[in-house]
Amino acid sequence: MERPSLEINLPDSHEEGKLYVVDSLNNLNKLNVCPDGSEHALDTEENTDGAGENAAESNIRNQCFFFVAFILTLIVSLALVSFVIFLIIQTRNKLDQISSKLISEKKNIEELKKMHNMILKHLNQSGIKE
Repeated sequence: MERPSLEINLPDSHEEGKLYVVDSLNNLNKLNVCPDGSEHALDTEENTDGAGENAAESNIRNQCFFFVAFILTLIVSLALVSFVIFLIIQTRNKLDQISSKLISEKKNIEELKKMHNMILKHLNQSGIKE
């Protein structure tokens, strides 16, 4: 029986070892240069070739749009609140006018009642009876 060869092909494994060492050094270098996963961010920036600038411009446009919409909303709400306050003041003025008219009419009605009572007394005293 033949024994299996225990020889290791040294040239192939030596080159594989070199590649492994080089990969390990590259990974270590990336960890030292780009800590906390920023390597991925650098890779994506390299792959986008200007798409990051477009995203930044889009983000700025979105922020400007939000700011303009917010300002317009504030202006519209301020206008609505002002209109409601104006309506409240107008309603109060109208109610004051109506209440003053009612008070004056009540005084007129009381005067008419007094006159009516005086006329009835005068008629009763004069002896004119129906």
